[in-house]
Amino acid sequence: MKILAYVSDEMYLALPDVSAEFQNEQTGEVTILRSSPRGIFYGGLAGGRYRVTLARQGFGAKTAYVEIGGGKPVQFRLLADGLIGYMWPKWSRSGETSEYRVHAVEQYQLTLWRYGLKKEFVEMIAWIDEHGPQANRQILPDEDFTERGVRWNMDGYPAAPVIVAPERSGLYYLWARTPSGKSFSFPWVVAPAKPSAPIAVLASTNTWNAYNNFGGRSNYINSDRLPDAPIVHARQDLDRYQKPKAFGVWAPKDEAYPPLSFDRPEPHNHLFDDPQVTDPVQGRVQCGQAPAEWRLYGWLEREGFKYDLYAEAQLHDGTLPLDAYKVAILAVHPEYWSREMYFRLKAWVFERGGRLMYLGGNGLNCEVVFQKDGSLRFLTHLNSLHGELGGHSDDGTITYESRLHRTLESEANLLGVVCSETGIMTSAPYKVIDASHWIFTGTGLKNGDEFGKETLHERVPGGASGHETDKRSASSPQNTLLLAKGTNPDDGGAEIVYHERDKGGAVFSVGSITWVSALFTDKHVSTITRNVLTRFVAEC
Repeated sequence: MKILAYVSDEMYLALPDVSAEFQNEQTGEVTILRSSPRGIFYGGLAGGRYRVTLARQGFGAKTAYVEIGGGKPVQFRLLADGLIGYMWPKWSRSGETSEYRVHAVEQYQLTLWRYGLKKEFVEMIAWIDEHGPQANRQILPDEDFTERGVRWNMDGYPAAPVIVAPERSGLYYLWARTPSGKSFSFPWVVAPAKPSAPIAVLASTNTWNAYNNFGGRSNYINSDRLPDAPIVHARQDLDRYQKPKAFGVWAPKDEAYPPLSFDRPEPHNHLFDDPQVTDPVQGRVQCGQAPAEWRLYGWLEREGFKYDLYAEAQLHDGTLPLDAYKVAILAVHPEYWSREMYFRLKAWVFERGGRLMYLGGNGLNCEVVFQKDGSLRFLTHLNSLHGELGGHSDDGTITYESRLHRTLESEANLLGVVCSETGIMTSAPYKVIDASHWIFTGTGLKNGDEFGKETLHERVPGGASGHETDKRSASSPQNTLLLAKGTNPDDGGAEIVYHERDKGGAVFSVGSITWVSALFTDKHVSTITRNVLTRFVAEC
């Protein structure tokens, strides 16, 4: 018996015991098959076009039209019962519309909230249901849909369900809740129709996409392609775990990595337990994505700083007018940037007096390329066994500080710091190096004092210098000042640095993913951040 097809779920996990009815469209002959423990349909069907109906308890039944015997086995994908959704597009300007795309197997209530210092109710969208049974159940495209997206609301939806972006810029979340108690939240970045504040903040939407493994592929698992057969057990089947010395996935050349579509739900941005901004950041990946970034927005509002929020794609395409702002802030983990983004920001700082605050770690580390359809290609090839944090040229003659350094230039040229392997996955307080500098005004800190001992970061608890940490390098501007350094093991602490440009620009960097999560827990972290932002806004 030959392999006719595979069947897997939304995460590319093999589905056993799926019943499938294969009907030959030419002869009308019907064959019933059941998938094996590896999600395989075995059979001796003649080649041709088939109408295939698949069903399994706990998953949505569907019909597909496929060619059998044309080469590789067909890949069927079934979507598990549940509640999940996303906005499309995931960012808008005030007054523009976005579409909510929700998968549900029962009616659900959809509400809109703004996430700043407080979670503010914006509006009731609706109770959403249909006359048809489970008509809000979405369908997955077959094969690998991570490149082109899930394209929900396409089959049987005569009009897309849209809402208008609110007037006030910021981070918004939609909450879907069902009568049976299920809930799911998903973010929406709303930029202003025109600049309305002195500060522009970038949400790290490229990083959200890089880590999104909905569909079974991200920049961290199956990054160059899905395996030929669905996954039975991740630790046994995935290169990430079977080939850890090559970081599992980044050995092929850049051109081997297909794009990743934004048109997918982002489970890693779901907010657990409906938290307040001062609550711990729950979740492994959430600590480096929208839930953690929200803590910055809440702190800005507590301190009275007005800001406009943008998605990174809006810097890439020019929607974000940098010259209209006094200060730009990058936060938490802005790891993936296009060269257009990088050079626009660098020119604004170096040539036009822009003020940059980098309140994150392992940022601008890898170049991405926006495709015409808006998806992202990641130029993530490694030249060594040192992971994303360095490498060398294929002939060994050039040492690189990062993946961006390999394709463009080291991010330390702009930020003053670049991520390195030491200190990774540890957290610790900072130690003051130069207490005479104005950033420490009002803190009472002296050289050798430690600060930033507690954070809201639950993945790597322990201090404001943590998770992934950046330090000065040979590429840092010569006038980069070292002001404080994390006390992480192996001299791996993040370095707080500052450098000024001839035309009035300036850069302040903290080099740590966990800095933002300390804004509400440590008065010194808060005061230092406020000192820099106050000075930057006043001097421009």
